[in-house]
Amino acid sequence: ELVLSHTPFYVESGGQVTDSGTVSGPDGTWTVAIDSARRPLGNAAGAPVVLSGVVTGGMLKSGDACTASVDSLRRADIQRNHTATHLLQRSLRAVLGGHVGQQGSLVDEHRLRFDFSHNAALSPQEAERIGALLNGDILSNLPVSDVQLPYKEAIARGAMAFFSEKYGDVVRMVSVGAEDAPAISMELCGGTHVRQTGDIGAAVIVGEGAVSAGVRRIEVLTGRGALAHMQEQSRQLSEVAKIVNAQSGDVVTQATRMAEQLKETHKRLEHAQREL
Repeated sequence: ELVLSHTPFYVESGGQVTDSGTVSGPDGTWTVAIDSARRPLGNAAGAPVVLSGVVTGGMLKSGDACTASVDSLRRADIQRNHTATHLLQRSLRAVLGGHVGQQGSLVDEHRLRFDFSHNAALSPQEAERIGALLNGDILSNLPVSDVQLPYKEAIARGAMAFFSEKYGDVVRMVSVGAEDAPAISMELCGGTHVRQTGDIGAAVIVGEGAVSAGVRRIEVLTGRGALAHMQEQSRQLSEVAKIVNAQSGDVVTQATRMAEQLKETHKRLEHAQREL
């Protein structure tokens, strides 16, 4: 465990997971692979951030000068998912209504998971509209900005705050939108974000279901995760096309025809068995 005079590592909070990376001594005399950062004494002024990891080389000692480096690829994946979480809530509210509110979230490098207040499963049409609006905001390549200001002023401007968070007198407000137009999203948030929505790349909804009465959960992939998912879906579609002996564009038609033929064959078999 390391405590540095100051650190670039994000400490898990607000649903976003901690950063990972390395801390190394002068000229690489020692190296520690960091896997978590936390504040065991809370967020009080002066409370230290404790980095946890594994010594992968050399011997460190208190007082050493060091270089702290965040895993930039993992951080970028997390940033994409976090900004997409803000855009997702905006899309949910636009499609389902203003009653939608965040009930919990998880943002890591693999996906985003968002719990929201709603009393019914999403219809295919609603899911399609939410996904289209979400990706439309991404393709618009809108700037993402943040500012620190008094809590009451942020709320007066229309920033969204959430039940699970405790806010101080001064807060950080993250906004998405063009400078010459009203922001499409304003939330109180201390997490890391992309600078332009286009940096997210793309988003794909991969799951939606109930968590408890009146609370739904939706899961979304962005960036590299979304690309990998779509490549896997394309690969599976190609495999199915080979199995049913169809071109990629005719898979549904051919699979439907084969299913009907199979159903008719089962009926004939049952009839033959009765005759026997």
